Parts: sequence; C-alpha cells; structure tokens
Amino acid sequence: MLITETNLSSPDDFYEALIETHRDLTNEQSQELNAALILLLANHLGDVALLREALQQARASVVNT
Repeated sequence: MLITETNLSSPDDFYEALIETHRDLTNEQSQELNAALILLLANHLGDVALLREALQQARASVVNT
C-alpha cells in the first residue's frame, strides 16, 4: 500500500535539497532531472503494483484539479 501521509524525517530539508538540485538548470534540464529521479526511485522501490498506484494518484492530482 502506498504511504500518502508525510513519511520523511525532515521534509523541509528534503524540499530544500530538491530545490537546490534544480538551481541554475534550464526547464529542459529540470524535466530530465525529474525523469532521472523518478526512474532511480522507481528502481529502488521495485514494486510495480506500488508504482502503478503512485502513478495513478499522481495523475489524479493534476487531472482532477
């Protein structure tokens, strides 16, 4: 089951690191970075059912707004 509540020990630190990672990149580079990050984390999780659930929830969050 996908964890949807905050599960980071320090969410603000993660957000700061994420923003810093994108600093000074073009829009295209940021999109490529996001894709690379998604693939790295998906590989780390390794559970296709969980990843499908995450994909569905992520899509719903932008389609149903």
